[in-house]
Amino acid sequence: MKKLFLLVIGLVMTVVANAQFEQGKYYCNGSLTGIGLSYSGTEKLNLGIEAKGGYLVADNWMVLAMAGYEHSGLDGVDDKFHAGLGGRFYIIENGLYMGVNTKLVHGGSGYNDLMPGIELGYAFFLGKSVTIEPSVYYDQSIKNHSDYSKVGLKIGVGIYL
Repeated sequence: MKKLFLLVIGLVMTVVANAQFEQGKYYCNGSLTGIGLSYSGTEKLNLGIEAKGGYLVADNWMVLAMAGYEHSGLDGVDDKFHAGLGGRFYIIENGLYMGVNTKLVHGGSGYNDLMPGIELGYAFFLGKSVTIEPSVYYDQSIKNHSDYSKVGLKIGVGIYL
């Protein structure tokens, strides 16, 4: 009886999560990036915020627009702003996703960079439409790979409308 109950709960959770990844749904997200865990050659550790908005163009396929701000506590390292576009595919119907994106990054002292990136994360549903979304990401610098490419952890709160 216990196994049957757990099976029914698992099926219900899968159906609820799948319903959120259907075509025509909107998505908004706010996240902390870095969280002291991102690393690049010049910044070591930093903290940033990011906002995303998206639309599911087909079941499990989302297009995204994003904007963000990054701050490093090191002297001589300028704060950076970025804007970009991306996409996300929900690999399995319960929330595992993979994303790709491209950001235009601008910082003081004339720093500009184009950074394509990848992201792997999971959408943990807290309710019918609210998620906590931890992910790992890698952003590749076109300007200077060794100094500006970045790997890190991101935690966000997403809302599926």
